[in-house]
Amino acid sequence: MKRVLIVAVLLAAGLATAIALKIRAQRDALTGPPSGSAVLESEGLDLSARMSARVTRVLVEEGASVQPGAALFELACDEQQARLAEAQARLAVARAQADSARAQAESAQRQSQAAKASIGAASAQISALDTQRAAAEREAQRVEAMGEYAAAARHDQARTTATGLSAQAEAARATQAVSTRQAAAASSQAQAVAAQAAAADRSVDALQALVRTAEVAVAECRITTPSAGVVERLYYDPGELVLPGAVVARVINPAQMKATFYLPNADLAAARVGLTAKVTADAMPDVAFEATVRRIGLEAEFTPRNIQTRSDRDRLVYPVELRIANPEQKLRAGMNVNVELSAANTTKTASR
Repeated sequence: MKRVLIVAVLLAAGLATAIALKIRAQRDALTGPPSGSAVLESEGLDLSARMSARVTRVLVEEGASVQPGAALFELACDEQQARLAEAQARLAVARAQADSARAQAESAQRQSQAAKASIGAASAQISALDTQRAAAEREAQRVEAMGEYAAAARHDQARTTATGLSAQAEAARATQAVSTRQAAAASSQAQAVAAQAAAADRSVDALQALVRTAEVAVAECRITTPSAGVVERLYYDPGELVLPGAVVARVINPAQMKATFYLPNADLAAARVGLTAKVTADAMPDVAFEATVRRIGLEAEFTPRNIQTRSDRDRLVYPVELRIANPEQKLRAGMNVNVELSAANTTKTASR
């Protein structure tokens, strides 16, 4: 009988201890920082094709480490390369035409300047001849005024000189008129050729854009990764047809992991973007990994149909996404982890 009593007392004491520990754990959970459980996911990048083509070569294997710019696939590119060659040939012709047009424009400009210079020279010659003619005319008048005292030969010479200079001035004026018309024609021709040169330059610009477009299309024949990582999946083999927008490979960054856990409505104020957190994995309970809150959901999940009481409101949960540093790549996708927000940055009440 005494033995049974001792056993009953021990059982009662053990039960009381268990209840006390449970209550203490609940109290610590209520007063401690917000926490939760999550499953690790890898941060990855899905690479897609931008055109329809057949895979000619697969340049890497699954599990291979790649650097930014590394090529993963080569696609059949005959049509794109032909378009590029055509665009380059047309560009070469357009450049030659533009060079010729610019040379013609420069020549026409020089001709226009020469014609304008001829007008100036003719004007100077006319001015000089008019001055000489006026002097010769005055000399002829003085000789004529001398009458019989002047020799007939001198009289004839003075008159002949004045008449000749007048004829030269008229010829210079005719030359000036011709030079003026030539200058106008040369100026018009220079403007027309300059317009042709400008049009040729615009044609070159358009064809350069066409060449760049063709070069982009050719570059799309090699599917490359923009970031470093590990090739997780390759979805196509040589000879298979890839359609535009189809995902051809997935590259993950094993140095960064992510996880999503859920906070109840009462703890939501304790979380904010940029807050630090501690993550421990079930496989490595003694190792803590640093994490940062990257996103907090704007809408609740697992919401009851009708929210009528405080307990219903506390059942609302919001997704909180974490980014977890994994420089030694110990963490793996699919691992179960425990998340605890930093206690120094949170405030949590015990009332529920």
